[in-house]
This record gives sequence, C-alpha cells and structure tokens, in this order.
Amino acid sequence: MGVEPTLPAWEAEVLPMNYIRVRKQYNTSKEKIQQKNEGRREMKLIIASNNAHKLEEIKAILADSFDEILSLREAGIEHETIEDGETFAANAEKKAREIMLLSGCCALADDSGLCVDALGGAPGIYSARYAGEHGNDAANRQKLLRELKGEENRAAHFTCAMALVRPDGSEVTAEGYVHGQIAYEEAGQFGFGYDSLFYLPEYSLTMAQLPPEVKNEISHRHNALQALLEKI
Repeated sequence: MGVEPTLPAWEAEVLPMNYIRVRKQYNTSKEKIQQKNEGRREMKLIIASNNAHKLEEIKAILADSFDEILSLREAGIEHETIEDGETFAANAEKKAREIMLLSGCCALADDSGLCVDALGGAPGIYSARYAGEHGNDAANRQKLLRELKGEENRAAHFTCAMALVRPDGSEVTAEGYVHGQIAYEEAGQFGFGYDSLFYLPEYSLTMAQLPPEVKNEISHRHNALQALLEKI
C-alpha cells in the first residue's frame, strides 16, 4: 500500500507523544553538553555557508564551544568550493579545510542529501542537482517520483556529514541521519528540498508537515551537530 500523508489537526495543537519524548531527550542532551563544555571554548568559528537558517541552528548548538560564530559573508570571505568528493564527508572536509586556510580560523562545513534504498543510495551526493539544474527542488522531486514509479520499497534516509577543521590542520568529523520513506505524492508547506516527499512513519507526516521547531530537533543536521559536539 502507498504512503498517504495527511495534514495534522494543528488547530487542536496536538502533536504525537513521541515528539514530547524527543523534546525531553533533546533538553537532557543539551544540558549534558553544556556541562561538558563549561570552561572549554575555542576562539572563532567560520561556517562555510551564508544560509541564515543553517547559521542559526549551528549557533544554537555550538555557542558554548566558541567565542564567535560567523557566516562566510560576516567573515568577509567570498569563496565557492568545487564539491567533487565521492562522499558527503569528503565534500564537507574539503569545504571546511579551504575556509580554514583562507581565514586562519576554525572552519565548519557540512554536506547532506537524500539516499533512497531502491535507487542504490541515489540521489546521494547529487541530491541538489538530481534533475540536472542545481537547486531546482521541484524538478528534483518530480524526477524522484518518476524513478520510484511502481516501486514498493520506499525506504530512504537523509544524511548529513559535518567537518570541523582547526588552524593546526586537525579535523573532527561526524554524521547524522534521519530515516523514513518516500511518499507517493507531496504534502506539507514547510521545509525545502525533498521534505515534502520524506515521510516519517512515527509521526504519520512528511518532513514538510512538521513545524520547523520540531523538524530542527530531529533533523539529520541536528543529529550530525550533536555527534560532532560530543567529539570536540
């Protein structure tokens, strides 16, 4: 049977019970990390991105580990890395290392995408340009639906690789995941990319139907940042 996401009754302000559990676990984890990082801060961190949402999320999680966290624009850096790695981790590490060399500061970069089991892991590192044109989300989603037409195995996961490179050349890497299924049709008004097709069985919603604050606490980027923080 196909996955048929339906809109939730937000007017009743009802969220699944497992969201409450996620929030409790998140708050507990955040408290532990803050305690762990007390008295141990690094100087400045440059994020290899100008994405305001991404910067906000990273600042919220890594603020206790750095005195200052800046985007490329805020740091006065204009640079675009050629992402020619064969893995998410390779692309993230390359971006972070190039920004570290340009700035002389700690640099953090990420690379992420959607991996579909029935497609052998595609679109993978080519997620942003799956249909040919980089960043054409609508075309990418439509191609994905065509590729999965008649396919019953809809299992998929988002992957995010994070890389932190310090001025001494040392690096810390981590990955985060969120597992779900590819829906048979789009649903939801939030998010971007493949979110409207990424169905979460435990919520009975697509990622794009989740309120942003809920998505941010269970996303692959959030999970990768938490894993990275445990290592620095």
